[in-house]
Amino acid sequence: MTARRSAVAAGTAALLVLALAGCGSGDTPGSGGDGDGDGDRIVLTPAKDGGSGAQPVGNPVGDGTSPEVEGYRMTDVHLSGAEGSGDVSFRILAPSGQPLLTYTEEQTKLLHLYVVRDDLAQFRHLHPTLAQDGTWTARVDLGSPGRWRVVAEFIPEGSTTPLVAGTTLRVAGAWTRVEVPRGDEAATGDDGVVRARLLASGEIGPNGRLRLRLTDADGEPVALGSYLGASAHLTGFAADSRGFVHVHPYGAPEVTDDGTVLTFHTVFTEPGDYRLFLQVRVDGLLHQVAVTAPVGS
Repeated sequence: MTARRSAVAAGTAALLVLALAGCGSGDTPGSGGDGDGDGDRIVLTPAKDGGSGAQPVGNPVGDGTSPEVEGYRMTDVHLSGAEGSGDVSFRILAPSGQPLLTYTEEQTKLLHLYVVRDDLAQFRHLHPTLAQDGTWTARVDLGSPGRWRVVAEFIPEGSTTPLVAGTTLRVAGAWTRVEVPRGDEAATGDDGVVRARLLASGEIGPNGRLRLRLTDADGEPVALGSYLGASAHLTGFAADSRGFVHVHPYGAPEVTDDGTVLTFHTVFTEPGDYRLFLQVRVDGLLHQVAVTAPVGS
C-alpha cells in the first residue's frame, strides 16, 4: 500500500525492508534475477509499522542534471556561502505552475536532497522541511566554495515513481577541483571506523546487482542498524556526466567471516565510472563512505 500523507504533517518514519519485485522463490541475492524484466519496480515491505502489503517504487525518472522533469520544476534555489552552516532552499512546482504541497513517502521521507560539489569530492544528504508556501529548507555546512549541485528526489502524491531534478550554483571563493578517484584503489572507502570494499563491477541493465563488503578497522564484520528504514542508503553520480543514480538494498545483509556483505539492485543505463556514497548506521552513529564503481556495457 502506498503511504500517502500531507507533506506538511508527515507521520512517523516507517521501517522498510527492501526487496526486488517479481523475484521467484529461487531468486536469491546476487543471483541476477529471472531476467523477465520485472526488475524495474522495487517493493518495500512492510508499508508501515504494523501494516501489511507493499509499497511499489518505480525507477527514478531524471538524472538530476536538469531542473525540470516530467513537467515538474525545481525553482527559487538558494544556497548559503561556504563559511559555516547556512540554508539551502527551493520550491518544486507542479505542471500547473503551482507549488507542489503533497508528496508520497520514499524511504521514510517526503523528499531527499543531495548537495554535491561538482567534482563529487563532497556529498551531503539532507531531509529539508516544507513550509506552507511550498518552500523546502534545510541547514547545510558546505565546508568549501565551488560549484555545488542541488538535487532533489521526490514522489508527487498519487504517483509511485520518484522524480529527480537538480541545478548547479556557484558559491564564491577560491577552490581546487579534485579528480574523481578511479581504479582498484578507489573501490575501497574508509571513514576510520567503517571500511567498504566493492566486490564486483556494475553492469548495464534493469536488473543488476552490486555488492559491497563492510568491515571495521580490524577487518571484522560490522552490525548494521536501520537508516531510513533500511540496512543502508546508496546513491551515486556518473563520474563524467554527473548523472544521478539511486540503488536499493536487496535482501538482508549477509554476515560472513570476511565482513558484512550488502547486495544492491541497480539500474545502470550508461557504462562508465560511478562515484557511490554509502550511508550506514553502526553503533547508533551514521557513517558515510565513498567508493568508485566501474560499470561495463
